[in-house]
Amino acid sequence: MSTRWYPIYQRGNPQLRVFLPNFWMKLVRPTEEQPANVVTFAVSTEMTKHDVKNYLEKIYKLPVVDVRTRIALGETKRDQTYGYVTKKDDVKYAYVTMPKTEAFTFPDIFVNKAEKQEKEEKSLDESKAGFRRFLDRNKKRPGTPGWYSI
Repeated sequence: MSTRWYPIYQRGNPQLRVFLPNFWMKLVRPTEEQPANVVTFAVSTEMTKHDVKNYLEKIYKLPVVDVRTRIALGETKRDQTYGYVTKKDDVKYAYVTMPKTEAFTFPDIFVNKAEKQEKEEKSLDESKAGFRRFLDRNKKRPGTPGWYSI
């Protein structure tokens, strides 16, 4: 993990230093219906609205009109056996509004669902046929039930 603190001096030349931010952003599918120009991100809890806006504008060259953030509290749960309480981490969500001319649609990763399903069905049929061939081949083998007739 990178750090924003200046690293300790080490002997030797050249002093090669790479400074990376501790920030991260993850695109999240919205739970409620949103306008086409609003995008939802799960972001690092240390990020501010200005950090989110600068990050998107400088790195991804996205025009940003407004940024709204909220912190969703992590789920708490009591252990039934020992009685201690555990809590998941809090998550910060950033709702980024782009200009009205921009429209964002969540990317569909599984475009070829029908093709994938056909391949799965085909491989299942092939494995069933192979198993039937195996059973037919071993049906008359000595030492298995059905080898001799009564």
